[in-house]
Amino acid sequence: MKSAIDLFVIDKVREKRKELKYSQRGLAEVLGCSAGFIGEIESKNYVAKYTVHHLYLIAKEFECSPVEFFPPLDSDQF
Repeated sequence: MKSAIDLFVIDKVREKRKELKYSQRGLAEVLGCSAGFIGEIESKNYVAKYTVHHLYLIAKEFECSPVEFFPPLDSDQF
């Protein structure tokens, strides 16, 4: 099961992916995995989620800080 933080991170990566016009297949190429795996991560029906290494590679490709994918520390949401 995905935690609230997992879902937050996944949503932020999806938002950034779409903003930069990356398809699931394009992001999968960056991570060296299948587009199906990205689909599983973005689906609430699967337990697949990003690793810290994935987030590092995504941030490097998207030219942003990995911090952009995490909730603020003062958030009471988690």
